[in-house]
Amino acid sequence: MNDDAARRIRVVLADDQALVRGAFAMLVGASRDMEVVGEARTGREAVALARTAGADVIVMDIRMPDLDGIEATRLIAADKSLAGVRVLVLTTYDTDDHVVDALRAGAGGFLVKDTRPAELLEGIRTVAAGDALLSPGPTARIIARALRLPEAAVAPGAAVSERLGSLSPRERGVLTLVARGLNNVEIAGVLHLSPLTVKTHVSRIMGRLGARDRAQLVILGYESGLVVPGSPDRPHADPDTAAVEP
Repeated sequence: MNDDAARRIRVVLADDQALVRGAFAMLVGASRDMEVVGEARTGREAVALARTAGADVIVMDIRMPDLDGIEATRLIAADKSLAGVRVLVLTTYDTDDHVVDALRAGAGGFLVKDTRPAELLEGIRTVAAGDALLSPGPTARIIARALRLPEAAVAPGAAVSERLGSLSPRERGVLTLVARGLNNVEIAGVLHLSPLTVKTHVSRIMGRLGARDRAQLVILGYESGLVVPGSPDRPHADPDTAAVEP
């Protein structure tokens, strides 16, 4: 295998519509840094390919027969042998409340199906790198709406509350900004830290909270009350959290 092949992102496409899979396959196949290693028309096929195709990223439709994309994502995220497999959820609308369930299940981010080709490819790269693909505006609207539903569990469980209590004030500040959709560079600007320091904080927070990735930190931030639905997406630094890290 040459160096170019070794660096390629291995992608599985999961959608019950053959035309959609075909269009995405042509797009991904034309990119020099990724390749399609499997196609699935159901959630069960997606889970099976996650285990056999050596995929880095599964582009997962939410609505599929047999097993939907949310349950398929949950099975993949719960399988320790698939810890390196990331899921990028596709939805028809950016107002789809099921996106929250997908993020809770372990998806690394979401895109709407009518996104531009270049944005889809960049989304695959982002999720493959372990970063969350979360557009702050749509994500905040979706989570806020979901948490207003009567059946929504707004309060975190006892275990999560205990772990949140173990975070330092600095870590809680970083988590709040992650939950609002800011990336490491933006958080660094708000808190007057280096991006590397922010990255270290984020990794430590994920470990303490048992979060698979940044997407789950967003959910935890809202459900724990650190971020209130309807609060600004791009906050200014406040005096208590903006001090320079020693």
